[in-house]
Amino acid sequence: MRNLVKTFHKHLIVAIGLCCFQISYAQTNEKSDKKLEKETQELLRTAEDQLGDNDFASAEASYREAIAKSPENITAKYNMANMYYGKEKASQAEEKYKQAASIAETKAAKHEVFHNLGNTYMKQKKYQEAVAAYKDALRNNPTDDETRYNLALAKKMLEKEQNENEGGGDDDKKDQDKNQEDKNKDKDDKGDQDKDKNEGDKKEDQGGDQKDDQQKEPEKPDDEGKPKDKKDKQDQNGEKQPQEQQPQPGQLSPQQIKNLLEAMNNEEKKVQDKINAQKAKGAKTRTEKDW
Repeated sequence: MRNLVKTFHKHLIVAIGLCCFQISYAQTNEKSDKKLEKETQELLRTAEDQLGDNDFASAEASYREAIAKSPENITAKYNMANMYYGKEKASQAEEKYKQAASIAETKAAKHEVFHNLGNTYMKQKKYQEAVAAYKDALRNNPTDDETRYNLALAKKMLEKEQNENEGGGDDDKKDQDKNQEDKNKDKDDKGDQDKDKNEGDKKEDQGGDQKDDQQKEPEKPDDEGKPKDKKDKQDQNGEKQPQEQQPQPGQLSPQQIKNLLEAMNNEEKKVQDKINAQKAKGAKTRTEKDW
């Protein structure tokens, strides 16, 4: 019986010791956590003061140190994201807002983080991502009118962007068709110019040939062996001179009739001379014409 009592006492002492150790460890951790939290809060205040002095580099360093001490501190990441957003550093703000959203626990915190994340997407013209972020914000606070307005604006901008992209494709195709049409027109114009040039050269060649013919080939003589004049002959006073009448086909010209009459007279004279000669000799002869 005494042995059992001693054993019980030993177990009780061990249990009490373990309990005291756990309490002491917990107290130590609590003190350590409080110390880290205090240091983190001091760094956050320092960062805010530095931002107030427009010392962006120092503020950024303080935020990074605070996050290193308390990785699960949503305030440090959220405030650092706000700092980047205010300095027009949208991509860095986006990264920190995402980190804050991953550790946010309350609906209020999630609403604020997703709302600001949506704003960051809007600055980068990432309208589709902005719509999703605003929807996440409204899931955690459906009554926020500002978030609703931003969501409607993001949807409108997204629709406009999609329409422009679709229209842009049509415009590009129209531009390509127009460029091709212009190229074809230029080819046709060049072809017409070449054709006109060839025709002009051809006409010049023909004109040159005709000119050469006029220069090289003399005019054909008329029946009397004289060149034909295209214009009526004029005297020195400019008055027209009568032209000799040309005989019609089958008729004798006046010159030919004159020649013929002279020949007849000559023959008659010859015959008459023969008759006279015979009379002189006293011999009779029959009058004949040699023609």
